[in-house]
Amino acid sequence: MTAKRASPPAPAGREKILDAAEALFAERGFFGVTMRQISERAGVDVALPNYYFGSKQGLFDGVFLRRAEILNARRSEALERALATTADGRPELAGIIDAFLRPIRDAQSSADVGWRNYCRLVALVNSSPVWARMMTSHFDALVSKFVSALRLALPDVEMKDLYWAYHFLSGSLTLTMADTGRIDALSGGLCHSENARDAYAHMKEFYTAAFVGLAKSSARSATKKASRRTKA
Repeated sequence: MTAKRASPPAPAGREKILDAAEALFAERGFFGVTMRQISERAGVDVALPNYYFGSKQGLFDGVFLRRAEILNARRSEALERALATTADGRPELAGIIDAFLRPIRDAQSSADVGWRNYCRLVALVNSSPVWARMMTSHFDALVSKFVSALRLALPDVEMKDLYWAYHFLSGSLTLTMADTGRIDALSGGLCHSENARDAYAHMKEFYTAAFVGLAKSSARSATKKASRRTKA
């Protein structure tokens, strides 16, 4: 009589592991979580995370990649729509900023608690030089497209200034994604970090005005330089 082969683990087990790891990594960071804790949270055999991912690092990468691909696709589509809407031959600045922010806002305010965990995890990774390679690997190509789009909308702004402006926007975004509740305490309850739609509406308005101000500042600087050259 031929012995039956053991069946491979069900695909659902892989998703349970990713969900559990995502929640724990977002809460405690990479170094504060063990594979045993992840398997217990997922309700699977302790050997299963290694079966699927090989190591804790492999699992961490898997968690990050899973939603990064979805988020990048949504933001890329939003950017394409923004670039198709032009004023005087240039894409609208507000549309570009909206394309950058809205997909994350929608994810963070969705009923899927996993997205909130993922947003917190991205905030954690983006603030640590230890994990810089992950941001580079998963997001830099799309970020370059957004910076190029900003350049089309604001052709008179120096690239160095655009990159710094993007840096500040990215920092504000990831702090908001962290959903720490700090602004709740600072504002005495006027603001709530868990209210993603309110947070992103304010962020969009603020940074649209900031980029417009940057363009005006660049124009003034160019005028002053031209005036000095004329006098010389």
